[in-house]
Amino acid sequence: MNIRTIDYNSVCGKYVLLRDDFNVQIIDGVITDAFRIDSSMTTIKRLRNAGARVVICAHLGRPKGEKNPDLSLRVVAEYMDIPFIDDCLRKDFLSQMKNGDVVLMENLRFYIGEEENSVEFAKKLSDGFDIYVNDAFAVSHRAAASLVAITEFLPSYAGDLLVKEIENISRIMEKPKRPLLVFIGGSKVSTKMGVLKKFVSIADKIVIGGAMGTTFNFADGLPVGNSLYEESMADFATEIMKDADKNGCEIFLPLDKGVGKEFSKDAVRQNRDATEIKDDDVIIDDGKKTTERNVELLKDAKTVIWNGTFGMAEWGDVWGYSSYSLARALAGATKQGKIESLVGGGDTVACLDVCGVHKDMTYVSTGGGAFLEFIEGKELPGIVVLGK
Repeated sequence: MNIRTIDYNSVCGKYVLLRDDFNVQIIDGVITDAFRIDSSMTTIKRLRNAGARVVICAHLGRPKGEKNPDLSLRVVAEYMDIPFIDDCLRKDFLSQMKNGDVVLMENLRFYIGEEENSVEFAKKLSDGFDIYVNDAFAVSHRAAASLVAITEFLPSYAGDLLVKEIENISRIMEKPKRPLLVFIGGSKVSTKMGVLKKFVSIADKIVIGGAMGTTFNFADGLPVGNSLYEESMADFATEIMKDADKNGCEIFLPLDKGVGKEFSKDAVRQNRDATEIKDDDVIIDDGKKTTERNVELLKDAKTVIWNGTFGMAEWGDVWGYSSYSLARALAGATKQGKIESLVGGGDTVACLDVCGVHKDMTYVSTGGGAFLEFIEGKELPGIVVLGK
């Protein structure tokens, strides 16, 4: 993919509007996962060292065009230890900036024009700047004003993180070392229909777990108890399994499940075979047999793509058993040079962090929806506009 990239030798003294994705989890005023912020620092530091005057714009949550102090980016500015500008359309501070200065502006989505891809909003946002840089891969699947319309008013380029995401995902998708093994989980089949179709056309083996696996088991005629699944997706699941068979792609579904009698972190866990799920069972995790099989599958793989946890990994060891076990096993195989691993999705990345294996993977994407859409082969609006 040919996109315009920054010439760092030409930015000294220039006002650079840098779009980052700082849509991070904040609990009680504390950033609990700074992965996206930390991943953006390479471009920020290079612009600063090159003498640019860097103004970062980003969003947090879905304030729907209204100012919401709970969704302020002030805490991110404090984390980064840089000045904070309390309105993304303010311009009075620009004249005070010196070469190498970096500031962060308030949440773009406090203005409805951001999500509407408003040309008028983009023009106001662009005023006073010389260059625009998009380094926000994780949100580039959205047609927002700060990603698309802004490019009508400023010379526009891709930042280092955006380039890194495109190169790494493209390389693994276009020429994977085989066998290619895909692990895909999460709650809803309906949100991953396109990427499932893509995977059955290119993968050698696919493991479907979590609530998605429960839906596939339901489609296969197995009991699912009082659990989360999508009955309306049963026909699609059957279609995917047939397509996989036609393409010589082997699909693996849950053999057993970790169940409780209520959907609660404190529920007592039992492991039950997928054929033996009771009417009052609530499936919360994949089971031990399934987990052992998943880890065993790694031994024959050369490339592994993983998106979506297989249970409530955020609830700790009891209900994160299947996801934690996979994270540690995949990290070990990657460190030993046996596997090239590509991981994406917020919950999945958080699972890596809990297990302390984030840095052991070949590449971890900052994207969730963007990661899946890029893999699927869709054109991402925020990237298309940067084409040469």
